[in-house]
Amino acid sequence: MRRLVRETDLQPAHLVYPLFVEAGLNGRTPIPSMPGQDRLGLDALADEARDLAALAIPAVLLFGLPPAKDERGSGAWASDGIVQQAARRLKDARPELLVFADVCLCEYTSHGHCGVMAPNGEVDNDATLPLLAETATSLAEAGCDVIAPSDMMDGRVATIRAALDGAGFSGTPILAYAAKFASAFYGPFREAAASAPAFGDRRGYQLDPANGRMALDEVLTDLAEGADMVMVKPALPYLDVLRQVRDAVDVPVAAYNVSGEYSMLMAAVQNGWLDEERAIDETLTAIRRAGADLVVTYHARQWAVRRR
Repeated sequence: MRRLVRETDLQPAHLVYPLFVEAGLNGRTPIPSMPGQDRLGLDALADEARDLAALAIPAVLLFGLPPAKDERGSGAWASDGIVQQAARRLKDARPELLVFADVCLCEYTSHGHCGVMAPNGEVDNDATLPLLAETATSLAEAGCDVIAPSDMMDGRVATIRAALDGAGFSGTPILAYAAKFASAFYGPFREAAASAPAFGDRRGYQLDPANGRMALDEVLTDLAEGADMVMVKPALPYLDVLRQVRDAVDVPVAAYNVSGEYSMLMAAVQNGWLDEERAIDETLTAIRRAGADLVVTYHARQWAVRRR
């Protein structure tokens, strides 16, 4: 009876699984602050793709740890960059796997910020835009199916759309991290991706957690610039924003169940304070109920394994 009258559906088809791929790594190595999650070497990707296929998980979101970093983040757009190589490996192993590519410079810059730095020590928004566009084009050329800019630079969606169209990728969609907040819940990710800022913080270009109306304005701006899908990040502290976005737009809406949300739940599970299966299911169902068409989550594999 419960299944018959259930209002919110949750299936593997709704999930996107983030992967951290590290240059020079063989096999996989655990991420201490994210129990159950690993950094992967390129040699581990074929097996990972086949495992996800067996679980009916349709998509991954790629993050790369390059062999070296510089002030401009040039590894982000290198044709042999770590994510570009990873995309090719995944597509060779499982052509139907949807590969979402995060577009940001923070993993590739020596200073850890999401754009290039101006002489005054702040991120130079306009100087960053062509580098993001070059990165997006490089990732599309490598076979990535969806370009997902997470940098939060003003005007990035329009710049990336123009670059993709000019390079012959007019059919490649953009999933914009449109409502990305300056959150405390990114800490474990920054360890996993080695992307913590060397100085300062990202509040100058990420959203104030107190500002819901501003978040909606950012979403509408990205759509006006050509985004095909939009994302709210993080998910659980911003379910109200997710609901507002879902009610305001007709495009697909994503929510990112971020690293801090994952690690808190898993820490409670490891201490015996929560039932793992029920807590994960309730978490992902809540995000879907609030309006997410797709959920980016580190729980994807756990949830799908238990569902079989």
